[in-house]
Amino acid sequence: MDQQQYIDFVLRTVEERDIRFIRLWFCDVLGRLKSFAIAPEDLEAAFEEGIGFDGSAIEGFTPKEEADMLAFPDPSTFQVLPWRPKQDGAARIFCDICTPDRKPFAGDPRECLRRMFYRAEARGYLLNVGAELEYYYFPDDHTPEPLDDVGYFDLTPDDSARDLRRETVLMLEKMSIPVEYTFHSSGRSQHGISLRHAEALTASDAIITAKHVIRLEAYQAGIHASFMPKPIKGEAASAMMLHQSLFDHSGNNVFWGEDDPVYHLSPIAKSYMAGILAHAREMAAITNPTVNSYKRILGDEGPTPKAATWGLRNRAAMIRVPIYKPDKQLSTRIELRSPDPMANPYLVNAVTLAAGLDGIERGLTLPAETTSEMLGMTADELEAAGIDSLPCNLDEALDIFEKSEFMKDALGEHIHTFFLAKKRDEWNKFASTVTEWEVRHYLANS
Repeated sequence: MDQQQYIDFVLRTVEERDIRFIRLWFCDVLGRLKSFAIAPEDLEAAFEEGIGFDGSAIEGFTPKEEADMLAFPDPSTFQVLPWRPKQDGAARIFCDICTPDRKPFAGDPRECLRRMFYRAEARGYLLNVGAELEYYYFPDDHTPEPLDDVGYFDLTPDDSARDLRRETVLMLEKMSIPVEYTFHSSGRSQHGISLRHAEALTASDAIITAKHVIRLEAYQAGIHASFMPKPIKGEAASAMMLHQSLFDHSGNNVFWGEDDPVYHLSPIAKSYMAGILAHAREMAAITNPTVNSYKRILGDEGPTPKAATWGLRNRAAMIRVPIYKPDKQLSTRIELRSPDPMANPYLVNAVTLAAGLDGIERGLTLPAETTSEMLGMTADELEAAGIDSLPCNLDEALDIFEKSEFMKDALGEHIHTFFLAKKRDEWNKFASTVTEWEVRHYLANS
């Protein structure tokens, strides 16, 4: 459907289904979901003229003297909210944020990804993304205590959250977000959900929606869902694995390599991977954006990426090459394993796409696959072998991020400047504090 057809469908559905509240959704730079509601009578005008709001009230948007902003609903993202009553119901629409002159706002994460999407499209590529989110269930938002003693994929009566996962999947499917599978993950009270592939912007919207629904369903059950990367010492960390593949305008997977009998990767795929590995340290502040993120990277529980490496089936590598269906062209993809669930998915997909395109354009050569011997190397040994270690804390990641002209170009000056300042403030306040602070701060806000 074209834009007007989407608008006509939305207006007709709102009338037919007695929708009385239209919730306009958007994210701030840190990936936190924001929302305000309008009446259905104002929806048609919102599509044409936008809805004005105070941008200075959103952290990282605009100063008070430039507060006026416009939210333009994207009709293709319209969904009735299934957890609200059917009578006098509610729906949501993601919005694109613009300045009063209707120009895209540089601090809008959706616009950041869309800008990179257009850059890829001009080169003949479309980025598809699937996501696997891990998270914990806790008694409340300040008590990081497991609710079960269940392990990876275990099917036991002790898995007290199996019905909660079921209800979460059903709610997501009612919002047209297809779930591939859910499971109990390896940590006690840790869970996972895998979302099916979609183009990058739709996939990022789906991740934001899934996190909201997971939290909402947990709240309704009287518990707390946390996306904190490393909430409990000695337990498995949580990741946000992103499965990426590039398609051409004819629908062909350009990552498929017919002449590669081992990895089934094309030269384009290998250069894309090389680009991500080359910029891994610069991207770390975006893929791993909190002080707690580096508890996961430095931890020894589970196969967590610690260096810019890649491997076949290797879950300790930063980029894994899955080969579940080696002869199926459409399934050829890479799995980026370094991001964690606190990262803004729009920005992660934007910077990884930028890095991959840079690798393709420069024809970068993919380094040798990581061997099992390399997994135990120290940072100095990795450096001697020509392999970059990921930053060991947020401060180091921000130092690299600040100096990176590549990241400034990928994100834009506005997002780069705000993100750097906000995360510097977080590091300066909390880097030396103990785990108890992390629980109070991160658990309540993750």
